[in-house]
Amino acid sequence: MGDPGLFTPNSVTWQMHGDPIMWVAGIRALYLQALHPRAVRGVMQNSDFRRDAWGRLLRTADFVGTLTYGTTEAAEKAGARVRRIHSMLGATDPDTGERYGVDEPGLLLWVHCAEIDSYLQVARRSGLRLSDAQADRYIDEQRVSARLVGLDPDAVPANQEEMAEYFEKVRPELACGAEARAVDDFLLRPPTHPLLIPAREVLWRRVAQLAYAALPPYAHELYGRPAPGPATVTRQLRATGTLLRCVPARLRWQLPPKHILRAMARLGPGSRPAPYKLGR
Repeated sequence: MGDPGLFTPNSVTWQMHGDPIMWVAGIRALYLQALHPRAVRGVMQNSDFRRDAWGRLLRTADFVGTLTYGTTEAAEKAGARVRRIHSMLGATDPDTGERYGVDEPGLLLWVHCAEIDSYLQVARRSGLRLSDAQADRYIDEQRVSARLVGLDPDAVPANQEEMAEYFEKVRPELACGAEARAVDDFLLRPPTHPLLIPAREVLWRRVAQLAYAALPPYAHELYGRPAPGPATVTRQLRATGTLLRCVPARLRWQLPPKHILRAMARLGPGSRPAPYKLGR
């Protein structure tokens, strides 16, 4: 038996992160994260994500996959690398001239909570059967991820109630500034090869619009762009989740970097992520 890693096949995280709807959830997380001016400024001033859009998205997916399905050593190394990079980066408030580090605990906490909330909300609304107890367990499990990026796990929400309290507390700090609008424009029209523009308009834009629609109402108000009602969005998420889950898992998992296949090779076929295992 190989090293099961930080989460193990018995975790909610292991089963949930193998679901293809996580790609929609990840885009929702980007929309939500961009509404914190200090956080999104740190991204805009330290990376040219518009030139390396796909590379950045794949690196994020690789990081999440390593933490979820990699060995303990691989996960710890990935976390140390992220902490080291963040420790060298800073941003400047254009209005006050204040210089601050992107690894401020408050900023790291916002990014973490926006990501975990997005994963959980989209998964449940798309038809993944998670009880409230399992949802709480998932949030609690993700305090491990929070530690790896430099947060004190005891300062991170451990259940749905604490997560809701956190968002209520942070909402006055949120705004849709120029950086957030740049992220919105990028997510709707990411740079791509001219021959792929029709596919971007047909496929990607629909995914991005669905991810935007899945945001909480206060986020729609800040962006100033309407979205369908919650019931309509939930139906769309369920339809999308059902369609994506029709693609054989073995085929989906062949895409690089193949974290799940490597984990199954290490731990055996019984470690295969599957939504039905959440009901056990």
